[in-house]
Amino acid sequence: MRHQRLASLLTAVVAVTGLAALGPTASAASATPAAPTARTVGTCDNAPAWKAGTWYPAGTVVRYTDGKYYVAEHDNPGYDPLISTWYWDPYTCSGNPQPGGFVVSEAQFRQMFPNRNGFYTYSGLVAALKAYPGFANTGSDTVRRQEAAAFLANVDHETGGLVHIVEQNTANYPTYCDRNQPYGCPAGQAAYYGRGPLQISWNFNYKAAGDALGLDLLKNPWLVQNDASVAWKTALWYWNTQRGPGSMTPHDAMVNGRGFGQTIRSINGAVECDGRNPAQVQHRVDSYRKFAQILGVAPGGDLYC
Repeated sequence: MRHQRLASLLTAVVAVTGLAALGPTASAASATPAAPTARTVGTCDNAPAWKAGTWYPAGTVVRYTDGKYYVAEHDNPGYDPLISTWYWDPYTCSGNPQPGGFVVSEAQFRQMFPNRNGFYTYSGLVAALKAYPGFANTGSDTVRRQEAAAFLANVDHETGGLVHIVEQNTANYPTYCDRNQPYGCPAGQAAYYGRGPLQISWNFNYKAAGDALGLDLLKNPWLVQNDASVAWKTALWYWNTQRGPGSMTPHDAMVNGRGFGQTIRSINGAVECDGRNPAQVQHRVDSYRKFAQILGVAPGGDLYC
């Protein structure tokens, strides 16, 4: 996990100025003239009819002329969904989140992560939620949405917008084997590098996460980079059960009103908090504010650590 890493690992994390390693990004927003903006919706009931020439941000669901629904995979100035299939995907309608359901719709997820790696599927995330039913499902609707936004904002920071599946600094791979543990490193000295939405690392974290999830991640850590549901589960395991260098789990921080800043402290506080790396903290906070806005909820206070 991030809090166990050396400061040099931050080279693989998104900085406020961005990462050169992110690959192609959507640059149309800065080059496209102002145009009417379609409202991103979570259900098909309120989806607007598609109209050529209207600016559609990623995540927008529209009703096409044939009565079918499509979601903008990338920002576009009203391209035809049947012709410009790189910009649009068919969309399966679903209702509003039911009690006990996830507060983030697929359309909102797409809007948050328009350039994500195809490995990080929405269905994989939803499947992983069953392992931790209290996540984003505790307290008021406001608290539930704040927690979802907080989790996904930290994920955004750790993975460069859900682009990276594994840690980019390969030089650090051999450093995550703690030989003082009685079970050692059966998968190899360099097998326990960062993987998944919260970049879990170290042999003892793989052992603990695997034990909690009923998987032998100590012997097969590659499951985290090969199975989207497992990857999401490891991130949720840390979020809901681990305090890291903080004094509470990120889940407890959000449901008990302690603020987003405490989630940063529990994930990577030893490297970022208390003035150690304010740029990294600011990027996390910016992502949280953005995602909270997408979910239609105020971010609350105590955003910094």
